[in-house]
Amino acid sequence: MSIHIGASKGDIAESVLLPGDPYRARYIAEKMLEDVKCYSVVRGMLGYTGFFQGKRISVQGTGMGLPSLSIYVNELIDFYGVKNLVRVGSCGSMQEEIKLKDLIVAMSSCTESNVNQRNFRGMDFAPTADFGLLLNAYNFAKDKDLKVHVGSVLAADVFYPEDKEEWKLWANHGVLSVEMETSSLYTIAARKKCRALSVLTVSDSIVTGESCSTLERERTFTTMVEIALAALLQ
Repeated sequence: MSIHIGASKGDIAESVLLPGDPYRARYIAEKMLEDVKCYSVVRGMLGYTGFFQGKRISVQGTGMGLPSLSIYVNELIDFYGVKNLVRVGSCGSMQEEIKLKDLIVAMSSCTESNVNQRNFRGMDFAPTADFGLLLNAYNFAKDKDLKVHVGSVLAADVFYPEDKEEWKLWANHGVLSVEMETSSLYTIAARKKCRALSVLTVSDSIVTGESCSTLERERTFTTMVEIALAALLQ
């Protein structure tokens, strides 16, 4: 039994969806899975296991930021044998053509955090998605005629940066959006020989200042979940 999840062996499936918001985890479990059981309420970070089209799937809230996600991903893999991890989260667009509620599949992740530099003795590591999961997600989206953007995202340490123009440095290098978790997800998965992917919905536009409501973030970002589930089924 792990410290931060507290589930028993066997409670968690090998394939897990990772929303940052625990209430989104509950919403996904109740609306999209069958025969659902809650396995964790530790610190309010809800976790559920159920079935989607006959496949056993878990949904675990991770909280916000690289350190919080890292705790849950490490414990899911080390204590519960999880092999496939797909983040389903929100992000802020850095490109004018990427609009509110557009979908992004993260091929790679930049970061402003120094976590990886500490791990790699000051050198850079380029965290990338599992190609199989990415290809599954992209093909499903195309088959359903869903528009998805595929490329690099920025995993930020700071939600309210002092430098309000810094995002343009990343945008000018083709980074699609900013969020706060993917770099650690991909790095941990690589180290532990697991598969990982981030499928994101644009909740904010840094370019225009537009933003979705809290309730929209919790309950209306279901298309990315459908893509994530399809990626895990293949």
